[in-house]
Amino acid sequence: MVRDSIDRIGVVGAGTMGSGIAQVAATNGYDVVMRDVEREFVENGFDRIDDSLERLANRDALPTDPGTIRERIEGTTDLDALGDADLVVEAVLENLEVKQEVFADLEAVCVEDVVLATNTSTLSITSIASDLEHPERVVGLHFMNPVPVMEGVEVVVGEKTSPEVTDLAHEVAESLEKTTWESDDKPGFVTNRILMPWINEGIRAYDEGVASKEDIDRGMELGTNVPMGPLTLADHIGLDVCLHASETLAEELGDRYQPAYLLKRKVEAGDLGKKTGQGFYEYDD
Repeated sequence: MVRDSIDRIGVVGAGTMGSGIAQVAATNGYDVVMRDVEREFVENGFDRIDDSLERLANRDALPTDPGTIRERIEGTTDLDALGDADLVVEAVLENLEVKQEVFADLEAVCVEDVVLATNTSTLSITSIASDLEHPERVVGLHFMNPVPVMEGVEVVVGEKTSPEVTDLAHEVAESLEKTTWESDDKPGFVTNRILMPWINEGIRAYDEGVASKEDIDRGMELGTNVPMGPLTLADHIGLDVCLHASETLAEELGDRYQPAYLLKRKVEAGDLGKKTGQGFYEYDD
C-alpha cells in the first residue's frame, strides 16, 4: 500500500543533491522537511538553495517568487521530523553501511505506507533495503546534478520494490517536471554503467597524449553532440564521485570499469573538480 497523495516530502541530507531535491520539490508546490545531522550542514544547504533560487529568478525561470519557495522548506536535525512526510528521499554519503543505517532509522519513524527512496547512483537498492521489515517500499530516485537544472530522473527498481511504489516514484518525479526512465537494480543502473567508462576513457586518452584536454572535450562535444566532453563533465560531477562510482562498478563488473590512473592521482592530490576550483581545468570561486 502507498499513500493516495503526496503533500509533504522529506529529504535526508542537505548537501548538493539533498538541497537540490528539496528546492525542486518546494518549487513545485510540496512542503519539504530537509534533515541533516548538524545544524551547520542544514544552513549550508539553505545557502545553496538561496543562491540557486536567486540565479533562477534572475532568468525568470521560477513559477513564483524565491521567498514563497523558501518558506515551504523546513530545516532540521531531528530525524523524527520526517515522521509526517508522505515520501522521504535519502541523499547522504554514497556508502552502503551509512545508507542502510539511515533506512533503518527511517523505518522506525515512518509508517508503513510511506515510500522510502534513495538517490544512490551506484549502490544496490536491494542491498540498501535488505535488513528492513518492508523492503517493498524502497525505490531508487536517482536525480542528476545539478538537480534544479537537469531534466532526468532514473527510477531504479529493487528486487522487492512493489509495482505501486515504482509507479508512485515515476509520478512524483514527473510532478517535479522531470522526465523519467527506469532501470533494473543492476550495477551502475543505466547512466553510470555507460557514463563512467566513457569518462575514464577520455581521461586515459588525455593521459596517454592522444590530444589535449580541450581537443578531447571539443571532439566529443562536436563529434557526438553531447553538451560536455568527458573531462569537463568529470570536473562538474566531482572527480572523487567519479572515482568512487568507478571503483564500485569495477568490484561488481570487472576490470573494464577500473578507474583511470590519472583520475586516482587527481583525487589523491585533492583536485576534485569545480567544487575545489581545480580538476582537469581551473575554476574561479
